[in-house]
Amino acid sequence: MELSEYNGKHVRITDRWGETFEGMAEYGTASFLECEYGGREDGIFIEGCLIFHSDIVSIEETEVHGTAELWTERMILRRYRPEDADHLYERLGRDPSTYACSGWNPYATAKLARKTVREMIDGYGKAHVYSWIMDIDDVIVGTIGAYDYKDDQIEVGFSVVKGWRGRGLASEALKKVLNYLTENEGISCVRAWCASENIGSRKALEKAGMRFLRTEKNALSVGERVYDRLIYEYRADQPHAKVL
Repeated sequence: MELSEYNGKHVRITDRWGETFEGMAEYGTASFLECEYGGREDGIFIEGCLIFHSDIVSIEETEVHGTAELWTERMILRRYRPEDADHLYERLGRDPSTYACSGWNPYATAKLARKTVREMIDGYGKAHVYSWIMDIDDVIVGTIGAYDYKDDQIEVGFSVVKGWRGRGLASEALKKVLNYLTENEGISCVRAWCASENIGSRKALEKAGMRFLRTEKNALSVGERVYDRLIYEYRADQPHAKVL
C-alpha cells in the first residue's frame, strides 16, 4: 500500500495487534521517522499516534460529516476543547477590536467563554452545526464556524486574534470551510455578512471566493454606531467571484 496517498484524508487503520485508529492521516516519510523516532520505514500519524507501515493490517478512507478536522497550508481547523475557554477569553473576548463591527462577543467574560465552549462542544452531535478553532502549532489564532442552517443554506463567520491579522489566515481558513461545506456536506449556498467599514473581513470574504450580493443600508447597530451591512454568498457552481 502507498501510505502517502492517504495524507490529509480521514482514514480508519487497524494494526497487527487489533487496535483501530480513526481520524485525519498525516504521512511521515521513512527518512523523517528514522531521524525523529528511530524507525526505518514510513508511517501514518493519527491524532499524535504513530503507526509504522509494517504494523498496518488495513487502511481505508472514511466518510466524515460535521466538524471534521481540516488542514490548510498553515493551520489545523479542529474542534473546540474545554481548555480553550480561557485562551479565547484572553485573546478574543478582551479585545474590543474583535467585536467592534459586529457587536457579538461570546467570550466577553471568562464565565461566558466557558459557557460558549461547552455549547460548541455539545453542538457537535447535531446536524449542520460546524465550529472550528484555527490552530497553528497549538496556538489559537482564531475561530471559524457555520450556523443557522435552513433551506439548504448556512451562514459562516470567523474571528482572527489580534497579532495574527493581515496574514491571510481568515481567507485561507474560509476557502477550506467553503469547499468542505459545499463539496463534502452538500450544502448548496453559504452566506456571510460584514459591516461596510470592516475592510479586513471584506477582503477575506472576497479573497476566499465569496460573491458580493447587496448592501443593506443602516442595518447593523453596534452600540451608538450604525453600519451598512454587506451580504455575500458562495455556491459551488458559481463563476469566479468578482472582487469589488
